[in-house]
Amino acid sequence: MEVHVQYQKMMTSESLTQLLMKKLEGLETKYSWLIKANVLFKTENDKSGEGKVCEIELSAPGPRIFAKSSSDDFEKSMANTVEDLRRQLEKRQATFATH
Repeated sequence: MEVHVQYQKMMTSESLTQLLMKKLEGLETKYSWLIKANVLFKTENDKSGEGKVCEIELSAPGPRIFAKSSSDDFEKSMANTVEDLRRQLEKRQATFATH
């Protein structure tokens, strides 16, 4: 799977990228039909302190799969986003299995 990572309004983080790659490898291992992932990490001005955003869009057969999460920490945002994607991928795979 091809992965594109962007950082908006923040410094590039090698450790965050490595953690992301490990999580996406887990998805790719289970769902071999994934084509590409576009990932965006960005900081937003949020008075509650939850301005650390992770957006991931997956290209796969059928409509694209998208998830977005915001929290006070990029690792938490990424974990929530990947978990949401995993649930969507399970539903998508179930539709494949009916044929």
